Amino acid sequence: MKLIGTFAVFLMVQLVSLAQSTQKNDVVLKTSGDELTGKVQEIGDTDIKFIYTGEALVYTIKKSDIAKITFASGRVEMYNSPKKSNSAQADSIAKSGLESHHNIIAILPFSYLVNKQDAGQEMTYKVQNEVFNIMNSHSGYMTVQPTSTTNALLLKAGITGANVRSFTMGEICNLLGVEYIIQGTITQDLTSVSSSGGSSTTVSGGAVSSNRRVGTVNTTGTGYSGSAYTSSSATTTQNYTTNVTMSIYTDKGETLFSQDHQSFWGTDSAYKTTLNYLLKRTPIYQK
Repeated sequence: MKLIGTFAVFLMVQLVSLAQSTQKNDVVLKTSGDELTGKVQEIGDTDIKFIYTGEALVYTIKKSDIAKITFASGRVEMYNSPKKSNSAQADSIAKSGLESHHNIIAILPFSYLVNKQDAGQEMTYKVQNEVFNIMNSHSGYMTVQPTSTTNALLLKAGITGANVRSFTMGEICNLLGVEYIIQGTITQDLTSVSSSGGSSTTVSGGAVSSNRRVGTVNTTGTGYSGSAYTSSSATTTQNYTTNVTMSIYTDKGETLFSQDHQSFWGTDSAYKTTLNYLLKRTPIYQK
């Protein structure tokens, strides 16, 4: 019996250790560059309560010393800009050929499909630049890599829209030297066609009464006669359904954000408002 009891205690310890090893943790990145792994217990107005993994002691950390918190769920909260390294550290990094890629965002060319057909490379670059313009104004202390730099690095590495799935997002992040990658797809399908039209009458050489007719018109009581011409015009508009899928990945290959949204509008440019809608809901968008 004693042996069975000892074995049971040993088994419980092993199970607890296994649960702790597989449980995801919160990561607190300080402005100094230090990363703290554990559990955020509480977030106050000026500080947070934090416990390191495998410990029970509760630490108090000032919010002013925190750059961001990446929670175990994948949600990210941004706080302050990381402090710049001193010149000695910068020289050391430069000599080693290494560069910090923290807080740098790259935007991949978006896939663009119309009726399940590729809309062309220029359209993918156009959307990529539109996303860049939005994020560049709302990146806070983070940096958005110029699209020209992103595309040049991708082409040099031989990464195209056709083979991008052969690489992990972590590999592409490290290739581009960034911490985050924004990737997306726009799908448009042609639906109905709307028509609108009207008619107008033009009179030359006289006036037209309420009893006018097309052709030669005699106007009672005016002393004039002339010709009237009636023309009609119609405008047709192609309607679309537009769906935008957007994902954000980290340099560790983790998915930070993934969501799709169908546009309310039926025009061919409806994707622009939908891009803005989704970007506002990402954890890296700063108001």
